[in-house]
Amino acid sequence: MERRRILLVDDNVYDVELALSAFQDEDAHCELMVAGSGPEALRVLRGPAPLPDLILLDLKMPQMDGLAVLDALRGEASTRDLPVVMLSTSAEARDIRDSYAHGASAYVVKPLDFTQFRQAMHTIMAFWAHLNHPPCFGQPRPS
Repeated sequence: MERRRILLVDDNVYDVELALSAFQDEDAHCELMVAGSGPEALRVLRGPAPLPDLILLDLKMPQMDGLAVLDALRGEASTRDLPVVMLSTSAEARDIRDSYAHGASAYVVKPLDFTQFRQAMHTIMAFWAHLNHPPCFGQPRPS
């Protein structure tokens, strides 16, 4: 099985550490990259490295929030179809509705409890890295 590449975009160092801890169990199947801001994520995605198979995107970030990042992704041919899971502490109906309206593939509310957060990450991985078959998996970056 080919390793799935995942880009986590989150400005909260604590949440990044929790995610890294949760992904350690998936190490053989997943490569986790981290961007600490929206602009950094766009630099990574526009760079020469292969595109990720999945983006986990925080909604509430300074400088450039998740919706602005999502708009940029959906506006570029090379990233338009990438699966993007919004991963946020917000359970507000407006945030969820807006995320889907801007092209999110899924919306997950970050559990505050470490065990529940870890389980949520494992569930995300089970679906997106093992069960889901995106149309562009394993394809080179478009020129």
